[in-house]
Amino acid sequence: MSHEIEDDIDIDEEIDPENPEWTVEDFAKAKGPESLPPHILAAFPKTRGRPKLPEAKQAVSIRLSPDVLAHYKALGAGWQVRVNEVLREAMAHKRSA
Repeated sequence: MSHEIEDDIDIDEEIDPENPEWTVEDFAKAKGPESLPPHILAAFPKTRGRPKLPEAKQAVSIRLSPDVLAHYKALGAGWQVRVNEVLREAMAHKRSA
């Protein structure tokens, strides 16, 4: 927010009297989710991050030749997926040979 906009706001008008700012005392009295009954807590499962895949990919460090890396990066976003697809095709080809 720029200073010009901040100067135009009258802070006393912006505070909702039915929902005032929390004080230090309010924070001290606050209870965490563990204080909720189990049936209510169960309605809010922990779902942080991306959903788990049945067969999650693993992060690895691999050394590639500069020209190979440049080629795939030049293809744009998703280049790692394309490298994975090429490796999978090579793996399938080797199995069928």
